[in-house]
Amino acid sequence: MSAPTREIILGVGGGIAAYKACDLLRRLQDSDFAVTVVPTPSSLNFVGKATWEALSGRKVTSEVWEDVELVRHISLAKDAQAIIIAPATADLIARVAAGRADDLLTNLILASTVPILIVPAMHTAMWENSATQSNVVTLRNRGIDVMEPADGALTSGDIGKGRFPDTATIIERFTSTTLRAKDLTGKKVLVSAGGTREPIDPVRFIGNRSTGIQGIAIAEKARERGADITLVLANSDLPTHPEIKRIDVQSVAELSNELSKEFSHCDFLFMTAAVSDVRPSQVSAEKIKKDNLDQLAFVQNQDVIATLTANKLQQCVIAFAAETGENNLAEAQAKMIRKGADLIYLNNVSDGAIFGSAYTSGSIIDKSGILQSFTNITKESLADSLINHAIIQRNKLG
Repeated sequence: MSAPTREIILGVGGGIAAYKACDLLRRLQDSDFAVTVVPTPSSLNFVGKATWEALSGRKVTSEVWEDVELVRHISLAKDAQAIIIAPATADLIARVAAGRADDLLTNLILASTVPILIVPAMHTAMWENSATQSNVVTLRNRGIDVMEPADGALTSGDIGKGRFPDTATIIERFTSTTLRAKDLTGKKVLVSAGGTREPIDPVRFIGNRSTGIQGIAIAEKARERGADITLVLANSDLPTHPEIKRIDVQSVAELSNELSKEFSHCDFLFMTAAVSDVRPSQVSAEKIKKDNLDQLAFVQNQDVIATLTANKLQQCVIAFAAETGENNLAEAQAKMIRKGADLIYLNNVSDGAIFGSAYTSGSIIDKSGILQSFTNITKESLADSLINHAIIQRNKLG
């Protein structure tokens, strides 16, 4: 194994899951990280200093008043390239969110400017409490990476969300997301999201079940990676980060118009919006009586992506295909080529799956075939993977 080259801090909060951080420490060392453990004083009730010192091979302190002459909250902050706080209790999350500095770990966090990953572990009721959720939002808005806790059996005997995630999941999140460089700095990313609506009369419309969750996740992940984001969002009340330029639209025509204004300036287009294929040939100015709704005439809407890519330069375009039944690679590839896209994400929406859900299953596809497949992963995780493949594809385009 090569000598460790990356210095990190492992902060340990005062929860029963502290013992699981011992395995996390060893696996981080296996991944060539040099780890200094900084436990909170209360966490030492679960795992003592001797254990941390034996496992890390380094001196362990938990208070600012220990080894004062070394000014450890500053010296450790200067040496570390990242911080992992695992487990993070509700109390520790609250103290970090409030900017408290009442032990070595919270002092160190305030003195640091490096990437931070927080791994919550607590009872479901504490995690879902509005105070905890508000603190998590505050931390994420500051650029701190906060994982979602796992579901399962809890120490209390209850079952729910709040378990400490498994070690492999934490390390994957840390290496693939927290430590990721701002690889989209200086890039412009255009995202369409939500579902379009085509009016029939003043009270009725033709629409679909898309909520915009996936597109918003892509916009947020791209923002975290340094991109300048424009999000064209169709019929969604979901909140978005204030640094994201948001344009709300309703119909296909409005969506197409706004995208056409932005497309020539972007480096990437993620076309996640569910676009209505047809619209009524006539829109009534008055509410149509139900007796007159037995027959409606439709005309096809324009193919928004194909229209945009007709003027494509070096933009990387990622299309989405929501299909029912088994995924069809050949059809997805044909759709991608027909629309002038570089990549396509194909997902199965049978029985209403995907829409409104935090999870997705599907495959990222290019002209050569399936690049990566996923089963029941979070839309945030898919967003990162899509961005990764888009960057690779963009580099190929020159």
